[in-house]
Amino acid sequence: MIDHITLHVDDAGRSIDFYTRVLAPLGYVRKVQHDETVGFGMEDGTPRADFYVSPRITNAHESVETWRQEPTSPVTHIAFRAGDETAVDRFHEEGLAAGGTENGEPGMRDYHPGYYSAFILDPDGNNIEAVVDWSHSLG
Repeated sequence: MIDHITLHVDDAGRSIDFYTRVLAPLGYVRKVQHDETVGFGMEDGTPRADFYVSPRITNAHESVETWRQEPTSPVTHIAFRAGDETAVDRFHEEGLAAGGTENGEPGMRDYHPGYYSAFILDPDGNNIEAVVDWSHSLG
């Protein structure tokens, strides 16, 4: 079980706006903010967030120029659970409308029966997925 994920991004404002739109069809809302870091989670009446977006710069002495000269880490893959196929489709539509890049249209995958998902690259190139996995209900 994952407690939370923090995604470090180049432009926090742009990515927070992106994820606010993309995650809405999945029931995620902005729940907490710590300085420039925003936490998202399911609308459940609690302050608990499990997905955070934070600026890549974590040190007051570091600058964007310094960071850009250093090698970047590989992209992150994050799969968000969706309630149904319609939510996956809406996630994909909103992701493209919000400036994401196509990385896998909504549809069934060959991973195993009942796996329906869509993939978008966020503005920083991270591979995000919305998935509804019905394999647990297949006989």
